[in-house]
Amino acid sequence: MAETILVIGSNGQIGTELVTELRSIYSVNQIVACDIRRPDYDTKNAGPFEFVNVLDKENLKSVFHKYKPSQVYLLAALLSATGEQNPKLAWDLNMNGLLNILDFAIDFGTKKVYWPSSIAVFGPHSPKLNTPQFCTMDPNTVYGISKLAGERWCEYYFQKYGLDVRSIRYPGLISWKAMPGGGTTDYAIHIFHEALKKGSYSSFLSAETELPMMYMDDAIRGTIELMDAPADKITIRSSYNFGGVSFNPEQLATEIRKHIPDFKLNYTQKDSRQNIANSWPQNIDDSFAKKDWNWTPEFNLEKLTLAMLTNLKKS
Repeated sequence: MAETILVIGSNGQIGTELVTELRSIYSVNQIVACDIRRPDYDTKNAGPFEFVNVLDKENLKSVFHKYKPSQVYLLAALLSATGEQNPKLAWDLNMNGLLNILDFAIDFGTKKVYWPSSIAVFGPHSPKLNTPQFCTMDPNTVYGISKLAGERWCEYYFQKYGLDVRSIRYPGLISWKAMPGGGTTDYAIHIFHEALKKGSYSSFLSAETELPMMYMDDAIRGTIELMDAPADKITIRSSYNFGGVSFNPEQLATEIRKHIPDFKLNYTQKDSRQNIANSWPQNIDDSFAKKDWNWTPEFNLEKLTLAMLTNLKKS
């Protein structure tokens, strides 16, 4: 029997690219894109689409009943900075949306569920350097709190019900295909757009703010590799640390100047995202992901910068 895979939150930064990649691996009709908003895909990415609100149980139930999915990727969420503007909505969407999906996955016999966590689960008392898989986690954003609670629910559903739930703690994700969705690491996308458009950028993070980042191609590949790994190899049922490349705004600007020599970076813009970034790791120990499912990133800062500038010029 052919697999049917739901990607819920398919219009977002990750979802748009994940749907495209999954449809290149499976047949187009096996991958059902789901979102609360109509998609804006071009015709080459067209395929099955369903309007889905993860907080509407009747809506969700009808979609699960229609497709009886073998796998579900749940990507719908409010991110860190956006979530701070409406914390109760962020909690409701991020937490109850997950619980609804976990429950329906059990009810309809879904084999595997993917749910993304984030480096936002770490907080002011978490180690900042080579942050380990297991350590103090005291997130101070509603996004981080909801992700930490979600990790515990994922492990609980695995242990209590045997549901094969898998998860990654994403770092900041950098992509040229979709605009960012309200995260603290978004500067690392905006800076490329502004470098090409204006030749300058005003960073809302300080020059020395180093954060874990990843090029989207690596993130999509790693996500699918995790989902394809044999179940007996998965030793982390909360969420895996997931490493790419770490840098600060000055290091990124230096790399951009190799392609745009007159690029100027300033720090006149200040906002609350600096406080969020201050509580997050500078780099990540992802040794469990490397050991369990052979994770290896392909994009360093040099390769990432070249890919972003080259593709944005074409788009």
